[in-house]
Amino acid sequence: MSDYRRCYVPGGSYFFTVVTERRAGVLANDAARDCLRSAIQHCLQQLPFRVDALVMLPDHVHAIWTLPTNDCDYSKRWGIVKKHFTQIWLASSGAEQLVTASRLRYRRRGIWQRRFWEHALRDERDYQNHLDYLHFNPVKHGLVKNVIDWPYSSFHRWLEQGFYFESWGSRTEDYAALDSVQCAGE
Repeated sequence: MSDYRRCYVPGGSYFFTVVTERRAGVLANDAARDCLRSAIQHCLQQLPFRVDALVMLPDHVHAIWTLPTNDCDYSKRWGIVKKHFTQIWLASSGAEQLVTASRLRYRRRGIWQRRFWEHALRDERDYQNHLDYLHFNPVKHGLVKNVIDWPYSSFHRWLEQGFYFESWGSRTEDYAALDSVQCAGE
């Protein structure tokens, strides 16, 4: 993995997968949703970007962000979001994984995996495929039978705007093509 290079496109849209430490199921509850919302707002005050879509599952988050025209530093933004989330999560007595001396030495806590996965969205079709994948993820993982039933998703906002219909994602066989979207961290 030492040859891995991130793709930075100024003003680009990106799909992300951010995973909890040891895939602990600390997310997908109202407290975690509030902490993540606060962390994103905190980051937005420092570095602007647009959250196009987001879904929280128990052990990971998928998001689509669009950065400003002359900016491509999503890594710094995720660092701010993860740090702020961790601070307010732990301050509110949220659970974390075992914190070793090595982790403490590097100022890491037991909430998030150190890295995250990103994909630069190439065109409108790629964007739509990842948007659908993100919103269908709770069904894929067996958390709900219908996309609309998952409360920790931007699907509801997109539905209100008329981009989806209420029964979208209710039949898994209709969305078999979503498996072709390559998303790491799953």
